[in-house]
Amino acid sequence: MKNSPHALAQLLLFRMRGFLREPAALFWVFIFPMLTALALGLAFRDRPLPELKVAVVDGPEAARLVPALEAVEGLSATRMSEAEGRDALRRGKAALVLLPGPQPKLIVDPMQEEGRTARLMVVDALERLEGRQDRLSVQTRKVTAPGSRYIDFLIPGLLGFGLMSSSLWGLGWALVQMRTGKLLKRLVATPMKRSQFLLSFMLGRSVLALAEILFFVVFARLLFDVRLAGSLLSFVALGLWGSLSFGGLAAFVTSRAANSETASGLMNLVSMPMMVLSGVFFSASNFPDWLQPFIKALPLTALNDGLRGIMLDGMPLLALWPQGLILGVWGLIPFLIAVRYFKWM
Repeated sequence: MKNSPHALAQLLLFRMRGFLREPAALFWVFIFPMLTALALGLAFRDRPLPELKVAVVDGPEAARLVPALEAVEGLSATRMSEAEGRDALRRGKAALVLLPGPQPKLIVDPMQEEGRTARLMVVDALERLEGRQDRLSVQTRKVTAPGSRYIDFLIPGLLGFGLMSSSLWGLGWALVQMRTGKLLKRLVATPMKRSQFLLSFMLGRSVLALAEILFFVVFARLLFDVRLAGSLLSFVALGLWGSLSFGGLAAFVTSRAANSETASGLMNLVSMPMMVLSGVFFSASNFPDWLQPFIKALPLTALNDGLRGIMLDGMPLLALWPQGLILGVWGLIPFLIAVRYFKWM
């Protein structure tokens, strides 16, 4: 096999047949990401902004203030006692508590973002009620920019996470299962290079990654109208490059794992930090500044940033060379180490 020009092709065919014989793998590659995107898409679907609830403490002025606040778009006022209002504020059921009087008092929770907005809106409404005249009439035009929805942000992140997971677990777990099942022990007697064997796993995963990427693009467009602003070819190319990168990382992680427990721990050790830090479900910019250089150097961050750049901003592939370089380093170096130290038995 070593000298055959078709050795790598035969190994690749071997991997594809093995995948198709595992129906559960099809579920984790296609159905599970689709269900995840569907659930999160429905949870964060386009809806009007919720009204900010104001608790107006009962008193002589409450009957006059409640209708004035209710007339403000985005505010909802309810009369209650001061104790009830404070309890509603504590539970997050009210953004602000208004104590009427000659000098109205506002009680807000500085840890609630809605409280700051509610305070500005309530003060404005109270001043208008007392006869303030606005000298400037400002016209408001409501627009929704493409790519501004949460589902637009989520889809590329889910795809990146799916490519990482399918490469790490699909490739790494298969290697460990072959080692524990003594199949690798039989293959070591063949004239087969380690590089050919491991590369066949990576290329086989890339074929599946191609189907996964195209599936995600079609699925996101049909169900959530998520449009691809950039080139489909660039989007697919970056996704495949990311899949190869994680394939090299998976080969390294499981190159010497003797059993499934060790392999599972190592793969979780690699994937869990990236799932949290690399901006799959929320922006990585939420983390402290001192952590940003480390986050930017992670392969999943590079892949997610690149996929979002193409899908949402229409960036050309050449403009994403830093992300491509990071993915290349994370893929090539671990792969070369895996080839050197791969354990057949």
